[in-house]
Amino acid sequence: MHFLPGQGRLLTLLDENTLHLWELQQKDGCSYLEETRSFLLPGRPGFDCANSSPSVTRVTVILVTTSCDVVALGTEGGGVYFVQIPSLKLLEEQTLLQDEILQSLPDEYRCGKTLGPVESLQQHPQQPNKMMIGYSRGLVTLWDRESRKVEHHFLGNQQLESLYWESAGSSFISSHSDGGYMVWAESSNSSTTLSPVTSTVPYGPFPCKAINKIQWQSSSCGNHFILFSGGMPRASYGDRHCVTIMQGKNLVTLDFTSRVIDFFTVCPIKSEDGYDNPTALVVLVEEELVVIDLQTPDWPTIPAPYLAPLHSSAITCSYHISNVTLKLWERIILAGEQQNPHFSSMSWPIDGGKSLAEEPAQRGLLLTGHEDGTVRFWDASGVALRPLYRLSTAGIFQTDCDHNESLNQSGEEDWPPFRKVGCFDPYSDDPRLGIQKIALCKYSSKLVVAGTAGQVLVMDLNDDKSDQLVSVATIDLLQDREGFTWKGHDRLTPRNGSLVFPPGFQTSLLIQCVPPAAVTAVSLHSEWNLVAFGTSHGFGLFDYHKRSPVLAR
Repeated sequence: MHFLPGQGRLLTLLDENTLHLWELQQKDGCSYLEETRSFLLPGRPGFDCANSSPSVTRVTVILVTTSCDVVALGTEGGGVYFVQIPSLKLLEEQTLLQDEILQSLPDEYRCGKTLGPVESLQQHPQQPNKMMIGYSRGLVTLWDRESRKVEHHFLGNQQLESLYWESAGSSFISSHSDGGYMVWAESSNSSTTLSPVTSTVPYGPFPCKAINKIQWQSSSCGNHFILFSGGMPRASYGDRHCVTIMQGKNLVTLDFTSRVIDFFTVCPIKSEDGYDNPTALVVLVEEELVVIDLQTPDWPTIPAPYLAPLHSSAITCSYHISNVTLKLWERIILAGEQQNPHFSSMSWPIDGGKSLAEEPAQRGLLLTGHEDGTVRFWDASGVALRPLYRLSTAGIFQTDCDHNESLNQSGEEDWPPFRKVGCFDPYSDDPRLGIQKIALCKYSSKLVVAGTAGQVLVMDLNDDKSDQLVSVATIDLLQDREGFTWKGHDRLTPRNGSLVFPPGFQTSLLIQCVPPAAVTAVSLHSEWNLVAFGTSHGFGLFDYHKRSPVLAR
């Protein structure tokens, strides 16, 4: 997808190689997107379209020129085609085929090989009529559209992945399939550059995976930013999904739990001093959108006002409450704010457009229970779910998931310096922790959470950190029936001694059903201090004030 700035238009490329132009239209006071034109590249000249391979004209890269009147299309066959906007008419006289580039190359570089697909198209930042074309085999060509001439060749031999201009336009950076990047400078005394100024494999010396995309941003405070995806050491971290931020000696490897699809930087539209000065890095991964603050030291995450991944761990149950009292609402928000002191205070950097949603008339709360033993509280009042607070029940039990905490506290000596970012985390160490049922009383702030191993937790909302013992009670729903043998999972083992609870919902009582089957129903009556719960084996009623069972059937 490519926006056409200032035009209210959007250009999309689909899987079946068709281009589509969309326009914002207005009707009855509402805006909507309407497709106005579509376009498919014709077959290569001199070829029989019906029999030639369609992949020759399969579009691999799109460049919308800064004037927004022409779009350049790089293809798998190595050709570059120019299409007029908004008519989507092919400018045939401007078409550049690979043969034309091959003829201008030195004989020893040609060697009878093709240059491969077009991997990158970049317009010159200072001279809009010039563009850089990067071919898969490693050749980079500076092409003048007006004079239809090759200005310069950069004779790379390493398989090319992406290119990016430095803002002054005197040099550029290229990333490659071996996990390295190179900086190239244009030489005025010859038409070809044989070797780069510098060549680096940041995570070497052992073989690394390809750097799929790279950006090079200048900063007025000195060192420039280099940002790239991929490049991990193949043998040890080949399966990690990473984006790296480098600025001088500062380096952070952002570690995501799902595949990196794309990233871009947010820069001020007009910079007085000519520097890029990026303010934020936006990373789209398969399961979420993560935004990093590049202005604050340590580059913290900016909390997202929308698109939060509801399924950060698989959802196992949900519970909705409408007309939540203001006092409970404010206490939940306060507890949530204290959980994330490491978040950036920077405002959300994507600020185009305006919200057409009306202010919500009442406060709605959605609670989602998850496979990893967490309960997440969401503001469900408006048009987008907003995360307010996260409650974890795993800390009450002795489980295998304690090692997860060590991932965030990586030592200074660790290389690469991984930092786990994003909240999508589908891994659950113990299936017994899964939340099955939730009940919350909005007047007494009493919460009941029941799980997969027959555990029923009774919780109170506390605004302060506390150190307390969790009372444990066991209810036998089969009353020691003879001849019954439980063949399912064991019950979870509660931790010994007092536990330290952060501000928020704190567990005061654990009721354990025997046998430890999943809880299938729960009901709370806070006026009478009663909680009722059922499993596939029966049901129980418990007085949590007196800490004594009332009934088991």
